[in-house]
Amino acid sequence: MSADKIVLALDGMGGDQAPDVVVNGADIARERYPGTSFLLFGDPARLKPLVDKRKGLAQVLEIVPAEDTVLAEDKPSFALRRRRKSSMWLAVDAAAQGNADTVVSAGNTGALLAISMFAMRTVEGAHRPALASFIPTARGESVMLDLGANLECDADNLAEFAVMGSVFAQVLLGLDKPTVGLLNVGSEEEKGHEELRQAAGRLRRAGSPVNFHGFVEGNDIGAGLVDVVVTDGFTGNVALKSIEGTAKLYTQFVRDAFRTSTFAKIGYLFASGAWVKLRKRVDPRRYNGGVFLGLNGVCVKSHGGTDALGFAYAIGVAVDLVRYEYKNKLVEGLARLREVTSTAEASPALQAGGGAE
Repeated sequence: MSADKIVLALDGMGGDQAPDVVVNGADIARERYPGTSFLLFGDPARLKPLVDKRKGLAQVLEIVPAEDTVLAEDKPSFALRRRRKSSMWLAVDAAAQGNADTVVSAGNTGALLAISMFAMRTVEGAHRPALASFIPTARGESVMLDLGANLECDADNLAEFAVMGSVFAQVLLGLDKPTVGLLNVGSEEEKGHEELRQAAGRLRRAGSPVNFHGFVEGNDIGAGLVDVVVTDGFTGNVALKSIEGTAKLYTQFVRDAFRTSTFAKIGYLFASGAWVKLRKRVDPRRYNGGVFLGLNGVCVKSHGGTDALGFAYAIGVAVDLVRYEYKNKLVEGLARLREVTSTAEASPALQAGGGAE
């Protein structure tokens, strides 16, 4: 399929507010991305009335019947075995079979990962997929992965994640040589467990496809010290939810502070323009659209509780990954990593010394 005519498979029944949010999000994305079209999987009786309400949407969207739905409480193994006729399964399969360029779902994360892994497999050179997304920082935006797909990772996994995140940042942030850091308990080379130190050694070698900064700490994430933060899924998920929770806490603190007196309320009115800018800057909908990197296909996971605008942003991430050929660039990067690794293993001198940063 051509880059200017991208077909997206949408899980019409996935998410807390499906199918309304999915249909409305597709309508927003249709206007933002001319030339895109959609395969919308789900219950036609619920989907068609919503589509018909949106003028022009039916011309670029085809409803594909799906008799089942993956539920939020479904375990991944259950969804994999028993939900083969669900909207999620059929949407993923459409992308896997080449009937669509990419798939977007706001449904059950574990189920989506399991189904995507089964249907798409991984690209050559990737042993596991990683869940990546953007986070706002003092310098703009950074990419962070893994955010929960793999609770335990070895050195090879972390090195591969670094390549995945680097290519992701190149494609979606437009960075030529994004800096990559491994999340650790300190920036010193001797800090952290063995897997982290081994991964760092791989990424420091001459010829590495990654512009490796070194180790970074938790407080470096928000500072935007590096463009890509790499860690295992357990640590990444905890870090991300800590960031989200802290942001909500400070938002509540600010709201409470401006309610303490009449003068405080007046001050809020004078500062309303600045607060509007702040809300836009940290609006979670702008960062909606986690991606399972490393799959032999493009699969985007929208937050289940997002609204139509947030879902449209997730669609935008999927469109850009296809348009700018993320998968092909990832295959090239992973091939370079394998070449550097095999060369170092074959050379005792390189294996002992490592390369330049």
